[in-house]
Amino acid sequence: MNYFELYNLPISFHPNQNEVKKQFYALSKKYHPDFYINESAEKQDEVLELATLNNKAFQVLKNPQKVLQYVLTLKEMITEGENYTLPQSFLMEMMDVNEAIMDLQIDFDAAKLAQVNNEIGHIEQSLNDNLQLYTKEFENANAAEQQASLAKIKDCYYRSKYIHRLKERLATF
Repeated sequence: MNYFELYNLPISFHPNQNEVKKQFYALSKKYHPDFYINESAEKQDEVLELATLNNKAFQVLKNPQKVLQYVLTLKEMITEGENYTLPQSFLMEMMDVNEAIMDLQIDFDAAKLAQVNNEIGHIEQSLNDNLQLYTKEFENANAAEQQASLAKIKDCYYRSKYIHRLKERLATF
């Protein structure tokens, strides 16, 4: 059972947060282990498993980044340990940023750091804008069109992961 089925929600990159909370609280009450204390060990284990599933579903569906990864995984667009190749144009653009970061490691300059952070911020904002556009496109598309949207979303997902790693490197300065 996937998290969207558990909560009776359509698969979405933007699940209704009020519904997510409502379903979480309803299932938390329904599967609370204290209500099954007099049941068999098998029933208690089943309820505990459902309560755990409910908690995991809530942790994922309330977090936009986790929802992004979850839906892409659910739609079999990404897999654990996948070796996705980013477009050459993006890697060329990132080469300049990486060189600037290496320069900062050799010869720190606060103004240069601010400039690199600003540049990465613009790239990240552009990616987030595209991601918003593509995920909304997915929501309003038929099944065939959704595949094309998913491919664009996947690309943004991996670009965002790359940007996140750069930001982590910059945070060490």
